[in-house]
Formats: sequence, C-alpha cells, structure tokens
Amino acid sequence: MSASLPLGLPLEGIKVVELSTMITASFAAMMLAEQGAQVVKVEPIEQGDPMRYIGSAKGGSSGLFANCNRGKQSIRVNLKESAGVDLVKQLALEADVLIHNFRPGVMDNLGLGSEALRAAHPKLVYAAVSGFGTEGPLRRAPAYDPVVQARCGLTASQGGSGDPAFVRNLMCDKITAYTACQAVTAALFQRERAGVGQHIDLSMLDAGLFFLYPDGFMNHTLLDEDVVQQPLLSDLVYQPTATKDGYITISASTPGHRAGVHRALDRDDLNTDPRFATMDKLVANLEVYQGEMAEAFTRFTSVELVARLADNDVPCANFSTLEEVINDPQVEACGTLATVEHGQLGNMRIVRNPAKFNGERLPIGASSPAHGEHTEAVLAAIGVDASALAALRADGVVA
Repeated sequence: MSASLPLGLPLEGIKVVELSTMITASFAAMMLAEQGAQVVKVEPIEQGDPMRYIGSAKGGSSGLFANCNRGKQSIRVNLKESAGVDLVKQLALEADVLIHNFRPGVMDNLGLGSEALRAAHPKLVYAAVSGFGTEGPLRRAPAYDPVVQARCGLTASQGGSGDPAFVRNLMCDKITAYTACQAVTAALFQRERAGVGQHIDLSMLDAGLFFLYPDGFMNHTLLDEDVVQQPLLSDLVYQPTATKDGYITISASTPGHRAGVHRALDRDDLNTDPRFATMDKLVANLEVYQGEMAEAFTRFTSVELVARLADNDVPCANFSTLEEVINDPQVEACGTLATVEHGQLGNMRIVRNPAKFNGERLPIGASSPAHGEHTEAVLAAIGVDASALAALRADGVVA
C-alpha cells in the first residue's frame, strides 16, 4: 500500500487474467494493474505477444510492449494442449476479471468462453474485445487500428473534404482500451451491489464511433429538414495559424477570447466591425474575417504572438516536437514523465497514469515482464507444485 494513498490502491485485491495480443486488451489491463489489480498475462508459448517485437527494442523486448504491459505477471501457456487450457481455466475461476481480444468464437472453441466460465464462477466479470462485435457481416473479420479508423469515419473526419487521412497513432486501439477499462470497473462496482459478475462485449468499431461521434458527426445528428447547418468545429479550430516565421494554434471560441486576439494583433477595430458583431454575422462573413486576421498574424513571429496572446488570456500554443514535449516545463512541473530502470530494457522513460487519487499520482508499477517470467510463481499460487510444473514443461504445456 502506498504511503501517499491512505485508502490503498483503488483496485487492490482484484485479480485479472488477460489473454491478448497487441494493444486493446493489453493497454486496458495495464491501466487496471496500475490502479492496483494483480494482472496475469497469458502469452503464447512460442513467441509471446507480437507487440514484444515491434519498434525500438533491447533485451528481446520493445518499448511499445513496455508501454502497454507495466505491472503485470507473464506466463507462457500452450493453449493447443488441453492441459494448458485447464491451467487458464483454473486461473480464471480464481479471478475477478478475464479480458481477451480474440475474435468471436475463439474462446468458446477453447473451452474458455464466457458462459462456461461464468456458470462455474458467477462473480466473474468477463470482457470480450473484438474488432467488429459478435453480429453482422464483419463479426469474424480481422481488425487493426487503421482498418477501424477507416470504418468508423475517423479518416473521413481527418481528411475533411479532401482525401482520407489517418491519425498517425493507434487511436482506435487505445480508445477501445480506455472504454474496456471503464466498462470493467463499472461491472465490478455493480458486482459489489448485486453480488454477480457479467459478460461485457466491446468492439473497436463501436468504441471508435462513440469516441468520434459528439463533434465528428455533429452535422449528421439533427435529422429534420429545417435544421440549419453550421461549419464543423474541425473546420473552425483545427487549422494552423501562419505567422511571420512558422505556425501556431489558437482556440478563440468565445467573444472574450476573440477580443483578446484582436488586442494582441493591434486590431481592436475588429471588435466593433458590424460584419463580425454577432456569431451569426461572423459565420456569414467568415472568409472576410479570416483574411483580415491572416494578414495581421503574418506581421508577428510565432514567439511574439504566443507571448502577446498569453498576455490577453487567449488559449494558444506553438507546435511542439516530441522532444519539446518531453522537456516541456509544464510536463515537468506536473511530474507526468518519469525515468525508471528496467531489468531487460535498461533506462527508460515512462508516462505516469494521468489520474490522481487523494491528490497523488499512482505509484509507478513494476516493469513490463519478460516472456513467461512469472510462470512458476503464478502456477504455484494455484497449487501446481515443482514436480507437476516439471511435467507440464516436459509435455510442452508451459515454459
């Protein structure tokens, strides 16, 4: 228990079994681990989670894997052997949560499906993450982040009226992970009141669309014929502002902010210009207004503008490189990043869990595990003694 968290970690005492590869279930389970849950990651016996081998690596594992698997125990189990399935079943029957991201039907075929496990263990929260859900023509289709970005409208949103454009980041993978983590904790809370667990289905497509919808589909929400269409937020606020020597970003969404921009640009006359006096008039004359502003912005450098805008309490920023983010004084002041030593990977930089509890950040969890690092300890905890473990290893069931 952390001395800084007098109530203990929020999920202390919760046991999670994770069967997954790549991002979605792995990242969700890591968030549960960082909030205090014991997470056992069941990996394939041969190569383990493929994420171990993607991107910069050292000691047989990658930074990407480390970023999604802190605080877990790893065991190597051969699920092609019935004895391996039996071991996972035993783990699940002593757990509070099982989370996986296999395609619909795979866990049932293994004998590890939700109905079978929850019949034997009614308090189990069983979370099944898939690409496209359990129904429809794509229910068994493979899914990765770029595919889901394309399907849920994210690439259309990024591309605007032009060619489709990806968010060059595993956006749908990670928002699915956040959604899975929230759904699991909600189910655990309900279990405290009702005494039983439940089955959770979650698709990347649904999570991606739910995430994108509020603003991305704002002009596809109101369906009556008399609806007055307005520009999307993305067309108004997600445009870089050109300066004398580069670009900045400004979010001036209120009259006060716009007046602050005008003061920063020495264009107070725009505050009383009848063409822009109301929001309706501003939208109607938006191209003219933007032209006036563009000329004014190019009279100042980016550094000058950010300082002037900040003096007028206008939300603004330079465009930071990744290196500048790491060294940002605000990031440093908040203690968002930390440097830790990893047994396999050496010194590494991590980002800490963003939620604070009782005003304190959660303690940094243990390093991501080596492939099968905890097989012996985890199996011993469920009664597999040394001789039985040796037999399982000899039979290729565990490693």
